[in-house]
Amino acid sequence: MRGAWGKPYGTVARVKIGQIIMSIRCKDSNAGVVRESLRRASYKFPGRQKIIDSKKWGFTNVNKEDYPALKAEKKVLQDGAYVQFLRPHGALEPNLRRQLRA
Repeated sequence: MRGAWGKPYGTVARVKIGQIIMSIRCKDSNAGVVRESLRRASYKFPGRQKIIDSKKWGFTNVNKEDYPALKAEKKVLQDGAYVQFLRPHGALEPNLRRQLRA
């Protein structure tokens, strides 16, 4: 820390081993650019980082292969940038409202 005005103070974040630090959603055509930017950003963090491509659609729990079929069956509701998977169980009234919007 040559020429620094002070000393490091406090702790910014405590991260456990295996904890997700960043999560990015992008189009498949931009995946290479995003992967490269995450690789470069990993040098700014201490320790070892892994870059993992998810098999899920966006931040949902739906697989990429299953998403077009679920969208055709209207079991997925897309509200702007958010995607909701409509489950057949749970609270009846909110589920019916979501299905009517789909």
